[in-house]
Amino acid sequence: MSGGFVLATVLAGFIYAVTPGPAFLAVFALAAQHGRAAGARFLFGHLAGDLLWGGLALAAIVGVNELGPALFEALGVVCGVYLVWLGGKAVLSKGDGGSATVGGLRPVRAGLVFGLTNPKAYPVSLAVFTALTVRYAAEMDWRTAPALMAAATVGFLLGYVVILFWAGLPGIRRFFLKHGRIVTRVVGVTFILFGAKSIADAGRSFASR
Repeated sequence: MSGGFVLATVLAGFIYAVTPGPAFLAVFALAAQHGRAAGARFLFGHLAGDLLWGGLALAAIVGVNELGPALFEALGVVCGVYLVWLGGKAVLSKGDGGSATVGGLRPVRAGLVFGLTNPKAYPVSLAVFTALTVRYAAEMDWRTAPALMAAATVGFLLGYVVILFWAGLPGIRRFFLKHGRIVTRVVGVTFILFGAKSIADAGRSFASR
């Protein structure tokens, strides 16, 4: 398995972890009120969900790849379109992004609940991992799956470190609560770019055959 493939998987795990959503907003809310330690406990519980959905996404990608490159290319296009759609929704969103709560649960338990029950976690993880690994389709099989999951976990943990660092800064907390709509739109543009990349990579893969 090439170093580029490993790095792409780490990057996919990182991007998935730092993508704003209900859990991301909850971490910022906890850190704003109770400091980084509370946010860290939340993310410790949330890791279970990231491992579950990330593992299922990688298993789906490997399984599809073993069925043939054409199906994998089609998945790359579908996931790319999905990311562009999500990004468009975020760019056009009218929400302020600052209303996250953890429902009165303790941080670890709240993180576990958020991580395991997020209905968008699987399709988002599948889309992100596909967008960044489609060019390495030839290297994907069940033998590489454990190493891919380990690389994705490294990405998750690196993402957590970045989230906690920024969430704990007083100026960032104030900016996030005041300008949450801008943050959401920037993330939307990122989704659109990665979606376009997934579609382009799938097209190049098809053209090379």
